[in-house]
Amino acid sequence: MNMGPEQNVALLRNTYTTLQSGDLDTCAAALTENFIANLPGAPGPLYGREIWKRGARAMLDGFPDLRIDVEEMFGVDDKVVVRVHFRGTHRGAFQGVGATGRPVSYDSIEIYRFEGDKIAEEWVAPDMLTLMRQITADADDLADSGAH
Repeated sequence: MNMGPEQNVALLRNTYTTLQSGDLDTCAAALTENFIANLPGAPGPLYGREIWKRGARAMLDGFPDLRIDVEEMFGVDDKVVVRVHFRGTHRGAFQGVGATGRPVSYDSIEIYRFEGDKIAEEWVAPDMLTLMRQITADADDLADSGAH
């Protein structure tokens, strides 16, 4: 049975809250078994809950105090669109960059497709350029750019 846009929005909002708490198993249970992840730079779609968990674990390992602020979220038919802001402190290795202790702040635009009461597919477009610049630039570059 398909849920309506309001229920899909509520489910996704709850999943972001659960992700922020670090409970990846509960988040993964909200995904279909054949979940599809469409990620920038990937040669094609990636499949399965484990792929999602691996990406989420990498974020939480790199930024254990990750905070997720939903700026906008709306649902239409079987899709939910989100503008989300992430912030945290780089306290663990991420994308080959060792912990710097620097604060990070970046945005993402994300679209989710639902099947019944599960998230079936995602298209995410995080601003990885801004994130990586914050953890790889030297301190003088960060001060000059006004990054925070």
